Amino acid sequence: MVAFGALFLVIGLILAGVSVSFLMNAERARGTVVALEWRDDPDRVSGRKRVDDGPVAYPVVEFTPAHGTPRKFRNSTGSNPPSYEVGERVEVLYHADSPEDARINGFASLWLLPLVFGGIGLLTAGIGTGVALATRARRRVL
Repeated sequence: MVAFGALFLVIGLILAGVSVSFLMNAERARGTVVALEWRDDPDRVSGRKRVDDGPVAYPVVEFTPAHGTPRKFRNSTGSNPPSYEVGERVEVLYHADSPEDARINGFASLWLLPLVFGGIGLLTAGIGTGVALATRARRRVL
């Protein structure tokens, strides 16, 4: 259990490092949500469909890089209800050498995965460590 938690914690830290690296090297541009792409979410954690599960809205954003032509991208994070509305202005982060790899500058786009993996890892490793210490203390008493 501790190893499983440590693995998830390491994955969370790696994902956080990727987000920090992306932020440090990213160019910024203004963009506009031009559409919402509704899709069934294939990334459900349990894989089971619940009655209240519905499609998820992924914002499609158009922006113009500093030295380029207008581009569109579908944000990697979707939600239901939608986090953005068509016509809403957003800040876009992108790399100058690869503007097709763009993200909306928002909490979910940058920090949701690191937080989920890190939180699960921390919780699981903490529980595993607590159980191991309690078991060890119980053996010493007996």
